[in-house]
Amino acid sequence: MSSDAPVTFLTQDAYDRLVAELEHLSTTGREEIAKRIEAAREEGDLKENGGYHAAKDEQGKQEARIRTLQWLLKNATVGDAPESTGTVEPGTVVTATVAGGEEVFLLGNREIASGSDLDVYSEASPLGAAILGLKEGDTTSYTAPNGREIAVEIVKVETYTG
Repeated sequence: MSSDAPVTFLTQDAYDRLVAELEHLSTTGREEIAKRIEAAREEGDLKENGGYHAAKDEQGKQEARIRTLQWLLKNATVGDAPESTGTVEPGTVVTATVAGGEEVFLLGNREIASGSDLDVYSEASPLGAAILGLKEGDTTSYTAPNGREIAVEIVKVETYTG
């Protein structure tokens, strides 16, 4: 059974953190929102009840996060960050000259670097797609969402250590 769904690399720590978040949102989180909605509903007229509408909005955001987490965990490859071989791949830290300025970022999912100051670019982003598979010293360019062509040179590729 093959699937066209993209696979996301996650460290074991990131995976465990997301599983715990999903468990909390699916149980306690849903219960808390339901109680808030019920309490607001008991206040009367729902058309002008700001607390009710705020709780319903929060419920929608929470359910969207639950769906995102379920998809992410279902499609994740969990393990240690790939050992750097000098080639850009998901889970590596890339130092690159982008549009003349040096940037250091993780290529992968932002959930991996949660709590870190490290910028994260998805491998599906214009920059990520352009550099995926390149080696140190390689140059390329990509088209930014505004239509501008941006030059990129890979300076260094390192193993992500968290």
